[in-house]
Amino acid sequence: MQDHGLFQAICRTNRLDGDDKTFGYIVDYKDLFKKLVNDKGTGALQVYTSEVDDTDGGTNSEVLMQDRLKKGSERLDGALEAIAMLCDPVEPPKGKLEHIHYFCGNTEIPADLAEHEPQRVALYKSTAVLVRAYANIADDLPRAGYTEGRIAQIKQDLDRYLKLREIIRRASGETIDLKAFEADMRHLIDTYIEADDPRKISSFDEVGLLKLIVESGMAEAIKKLPDGIKRSQAAVAETIANNVRSKIIKEHLNDPAFYDKMSVLLKEVLDDLRAKRIDYEEFLKRMAAVAKDVQRGTGGDTPPQLDTPGKRALYNQLEAEVASVGKAQVGEAAGAVDGVVPNSELDVALRVDKAVKTRRPDSWRGVRAKELMIKGIINDIVSGEDRVERLFLIIKAQSEY
Repeated sequence: MQDHGLFQAICRTNRLDGDDKTFGYIVDYKDLFKKLVNDKGTGALQVYTSEVDDTDGGTNSEVLMQDRLKKGSERLDGALEAIAMLCDPVEPPKGKLEHIHYFCGNTEIPADLAEHEPQRVALYKSTAVLVRAYANIADDLPRAGYTEGRIAQIKQDLDRYLKLREIIRRASGETIDLKAFEADMRHLIDTYIEADDPRKISSFDEVGLLKLIVESGMAEAIKKLPDGIKRSQAAVAETIANNVRSKIIKEHLNDPAFYDKMSVLLKEVLDDLRAKRIDYEEFLKRMAAVAKDVQRGTGGDTPPQLDTPGKRALYNQLEAEVASVGKAQVGEAAGAVDGVVPNSELDVALRVDKAVKTRRPDSWRGVRAKELMIKGIINDIVSGEDRVERLFLIIKAQSEY
């Protein structure tokens, strides 16, 4: 390759492939760059870039020849400095618990976990930038001018930030639970991947903390936590509470009344622990009960007729509205059928559920006329514009409708 063909091949390495790619690498084994550049300024690199028109508001077309190790060193040092500055506001002694507080917030404040999301996102991105910058010159650190002591320190810092990222992901409940996708992933593998000797390529053991608590118990769940967390009772408490809070935030729109109730219970357990009204063992026992209800999306006192998330969400909202104004006494002899008293919250929830599922128009979400039809269906059973709107938002959030 030479001249224009070589120049085009080089330019292709800098084509963008997403936000995380800002440049491309070229390894020159044959000193081909000498054929593109010469001291007189008449090489192909100067000729072809000089012909590019960049007067119409475009970016500068100048091609820069830069030393890979020098630029790699600058990027690595910059990445280390950036992530250090990000973690600098963490309170002394800057241990695992202090980092959890800074990146996840105060578990006593329901909105704190969401409000600290920008810090967590910045940490995740900064760690990714650091890993990429290190990988780019990892094999050439001595040639880039780093001493043995400095190289050891960089490796130690990299390991520390990677562990910190994992701790914050666990503490905030932002790890990906692959267990839910196991069946679909196996189907894709079995359907589209051929092999003479099929073998299991993944154990799919990445189970979310709350799911692990439900399936294996609190003790087993704690064993699965990173060493930096499970060695501290306070860090374990923060991690479990943040995972529960994260689930509450994610699912709140689906069942506002239920998750508001769970948020109150979570705060009560944390308040009792901090006030030392309960010990660590009692905290774990009560937190396990809250975690199980949050993970399942239902409490132990749920009527058996509420056999879908949508029915439960409607019932919980109606119950919460009645409780806020004082629950009316309903006589047991009011003609209950299968345990359902006419005009009770349970009866109304079941009627709304059935009416919407029976009469809903196809593909109604996002279409104003069709959404008004859904509200009309609800209004036939429940009076009050505000109540209809609240139930409509629940129905809109529930995928079964």
